[in-house]
Amino acid sequence: MPRRRTIKRAAATAQRGGVLLATEGRPIPKAAVERAAELANKSGAPVHVFAVARIYGVAFGLPSPWLRPNATEWQDQRDGVAQAIELLERRGVEADGNILGTRKATKRIVGEATRLGCEAIVMGGDPPRNRLVADMLWSQEPYRVQRKAKVPVHIVVQDP
Repeated sequence: MPRRRTIKRAAATAQRGGVLLATEGRPIPKAAVERAAELANKSGAPVHVFAVARIYGVAFGLPSPWLRPNATEWQDQRDGVAQAIELLERRGVEADGNILGTRKATKRIVGEATRLGCEAIVMGGDPPRNRLVADMLWSQEPYRVQRKAKVPVHIVVQDP
């Protein structure tokens, strides 16, 4: 059984403004953390780390507990958020974190940025693909966030 760690300074009490460092479920790359720290240091604002634990859908039109994130997936997200907060604090940036389980990652990430009054969103992502194919791939979520968000979205592309 994985050890549970609490995330420092829950986002419910977070101050408004700053930068949202978001992930749709993938590990947060160090390059994205550094980009968020760079943006936050320019404006003297905090970084809000936000992770989505993916809910896979429904079975036969009914909610199914087997399609929800299991304890290991929740713990992986907690560990990733805690690690990002630790890296940000080492760089002298105030940070907090939050994790949410949802089917609609784009809507939740954009909603969290709006709720917190963030000036920018930073996400790690794969290289862009053809839009027809990309709309069917979970890995292209950062580009959907970029299309829907009203604030600048900085996508840090990871090497394949």
